[in-house]
Amino acid sequence: VALPGDTFKIKDARYKVRGKDTSLGNVEMQETLMGLVKRGKAEEQGIVMRGYPYNSAFTWDIVNFGPLYIPAKGDNLKMDSMHVILYKNIIEWEQKKKLFVRGDTVLLNDSVIQTYSFIENYYFVAGDKVMNSQDSRYWGLLPESFIVGKAVRIWKSVDNSTDRIRWNRIFKKIE
Repeated sequence: VALPGDTFKIKDARYKVRGKDTSLGNVEMQETLMGLVKRGKAEEQGIVMRGYPYNSAFTWDIVNFGPLYIPAKGDNLKMDSMHVILYKNIIEWEQKKKLFVRGDTVLLNDSVIQTYSFIENYYFVAGDKVMNSQDSRYWGLLPESFIVGKAVRIWKSVDNSTDRIRWNRIFKKIE
């Protein structure tokens, strides 16, 4: 739902990318999630509300999240304590080194860094079921090198209200 260079947020369970007015993802399921939250039924349904980056410096959950900048290859970000929290996993993965803050200083292993230049493109991915999807809301950004295919056809489609297969959608081309 968000590409390298986008700034992504979720407000009242609706996915948004800065500068774009179009709806993103499965809007119907986003509305269903918001309805459950408003009625106080989300946790009762087994929905885990807390999500990435799992740090008390951010009050984000899966209904109100971000804004989060999605890094593109070559982007330079100023390294401060908040950016360390948000991008620690991907920087450590790219560099194969530990990133941490000591006072006001950001260290990559034993080297002081003030900025970081990303080696890969990243994506914010979201599952279509919204409430049962273990996606970027829970585990963070996806490196481009982890994308190994492209969906071109609908394999299975089930009506959530009846649990019946929607045969008219099976094997339709995704556009």
